[in-house]
Amino acid sequence: MASETPVATASETAKIPATQKSWRAVRAGEPEKALALSDNTPVPSKLKKGEILVKVQAAALNPVGYKVLGFLPSFVLKRVNAYEFDFAGIVADANGTELKDGDEVVGTIPVPRTLSSGWGALAQYTKALASEVVPRPKNVTSTQAAGFGIAGLTAYQALEDVAKLEAGQSVFINGGSTAVGSFAIQLAKAKGAKVAASASGKNEQYVRDLGADEFFDYTKAPLHEQLAAADPNPKFHVFLEAVGILDPTLFVQSPAYLAPGGVFISVGPQGKGISNIASFAWKVLLQPSFLGGTKRKWRLVSLKPTKKDWEAFTKLVEEGKVKPLVDSVFAFEDTLKAYERIRTGRATGKVVVKVDPNAE
Repeated sequence: MASETPVATASETAKIPATQKSWRAVRAGEPEKALALSDNTPVPSKLKKGEILVKVQAAALNPVGYKVLGFLPSFVLKRVNAYEFDFAGIVADANGTELKDGDEVVGTIPVPRTLSSGWGALAQYTKALASEVVPRPKNVTSTQAAGFGIAGLTAYQALEDVAKLEAGQSVFINGGSTAVGSFAIQLAKAKGAKVAASASGKNEQYVRDLGADEFFDYTKAPLHEQLAAADPNPKFHVFLEAVGILDPTLFVQSPAYLAPGGVFISVGPQGKGISNIASFAWKVLLQPSFLGGTKRKWRLVSLKPTKKDWEAFTKLVEEGKVKPLVDSVFAFEDTLKAYERIRTGRATGKVVVKVDPNAE
């Protein structure tokens, strides 16, 4: 975990330059074509009420980042001065909020706001809402904390707000080695739940070390068949689909392993085959039970980075119940290499970019 580091002072953060380095979006496409490093991006100088200026120490990449680059039109993306969404940093201008200049914080800028305001995490300075950042826990470094936002809060809100998970219940997490799944395992165990999770066999130890009580290797046989054959007793109260698969089979077959009254939660269908969304919607959302529809609840978790949930999540970090998940750390200039890593689909934990070379 983190070592003792000097707390930034207001005078240090007050030396705000007029321009900065940032990774700008210049067109649609894959990251190596869509993003460019600029050394003369203006530092945000006009803050609205409730906004703060943050000196970014580290930023974390997310799969949604490179996927958005691939499908949004260039005229939308070209308005973005700094891309990506999760960060850890130091408040450079508290702008009359409850925060103070020099506070070390962690936060996330929702994707729609990055696209509309033009400001995300891959910059030396960015602006964010004070209501969507919290003090960084003292037992983690900035590079460890940078990846808490989208993945950690999505997992937290899926289990706490959507599932309303209770101690003693059982949870299945599909994609236990994904960032969302990895946080979900820890959060469910902290809640006192029994956890089963899936991943490829090579990641079994990683998933078990996070706290999974039972493991399923999805490469051995179709997962729905493995789960039905296991005949869990009791059946799972919560099924969290953290991979973003489009195939509805796991939900359609869920009565074999998801308890009546249980809930199937998805991070949302993603990836190849998205053109089959109409078929997915019919089988999952629209098909009534008398026409063969699945007699289980399906819910989508949609991230809303609230102060309440941020504080609850970081409290668990401070208590050591949730640990940071860092797959790899790249220099700011090597951001495109960081995208190469996350696009392999083999990262266990967050891929982090060290914006400030002196950050821990």
